[in-house]
Amino acid sequence: MEKERIDFLQELLHTPSPSSMEMEIQKKWIKYVEPFADEIRTDNAGNVIAVKNEQADFHLLLAGHSDEIAFVVNRIDERGYVYVDKMGGINPKAAIGMKVEILGQDKKVPGVIGVNAQHHGGIKGDFDVADLFIDCGSKDKAETEVDIQIGDLVVYRRQSEVLKDRYVSGRGLDNRTGAFIVAEVMRKLAEQDINIGVYGVSTVNEETNMGGAYFAAAGLEPDAALALDVTFATDYPSVDTGKYGDIRLDGGPVLAKGAPINRKLNQLLEKNAKQLDMDVQYELTPRLTGTDADKMRLTGKGVPISLVSLPLRYMHSPVETASIKDIEEEITLLVEMITNMTGKESLNPLED
Repeated sequence: MEKERIDFLQELLHTPSPSSMEMEIQKKWIKYVEPFADEIRTDNAGNVIAVKNEQADFHLLLAGHSDEIAFVVNRIDERGYVYVDKMGGINPKAAIGMKVEILGQDKKVPGVIGVNAQHHGGIKGDFDVADLFIDCGSKDKAETEVDIQIGDLVVYRRQSEVLKDRYVSGRGLDNRTGAFIVAEVMRKLAEQDINIGVYGVSTVNEETNMGGAYFAAAGLEPDAALALDVTFATDYPSVDTGKYGDIRLDGGPVLAKGAPINRKLNQLLEKNAKQLDMDVQYELTPRLTGTDADKMRLTGKGVPISLVSLPLRYMHSPVETASIKDIEEEITLLVEMITNMTGKESLNPLED
């Protein structure tokens, strides 16, 4: 991947974007994508929509969410220590000893998550988010409250890095990688003549309520939608592949199979992967996908959906890790499928 593209991905990863506070990252996404789109729109949820060939009869929505998991301040004690709750499915055990940044109203406040010394008993086996506290260096509650208030969001102070020129690692790859992939698909489609209309959407709030996806699909009324997210890689020590499946970094994009997934959309993806001689992997989503796809599917008259995922190690930790090759292949597959679509495709599974 070209350095310019890696730089943009890392810019997204370095930009705090906790669910409900995606404004800064969305502005950066707009700046990058605007030259490649016919039009850029926003909505009252905070989504950013890049439009291509809207005059076409058939419209495909690509959704990659820009928000990340975080903590939210829920209490400040008399000594000035900050206590938090979850904003999304954050793992409190991964937080021990981490540097954090509290996104105050007027400034970003650095802090550290304290840890009980092993000499004093160490960490309890049933440790949970209520046991976490942040030390900002304040002497008392009044000093902390100068810059921090209840409801402020907290992210890890963690820079991303590239490992062996092969993998990218950091916080919040779930799912700033998806927003990045949407942007890159729109970039590659910019000079293409295509038969369908495409809405490339950087969505908000997926980690907490998926409201951004609902706003996007309800407002745009696409004929089909693809959620571009991440899924659990199982190619590292201690994971039971017999229970959780065999999903590997460098193994290619992951397609979902299950009740919510439109079989014809999946067949289009598989057909184009085969034409590219590209490997794909599979995951099962028997009832729900747990992604933006679930909300998009149930808007308006109903939207046929599929889910294309990036294998991700160490989900919801400060060191999430993904393959640059998998990212590139997912972009290539989506561009190939879109450019090959005629706009006359039927997604009705009962029609030949």
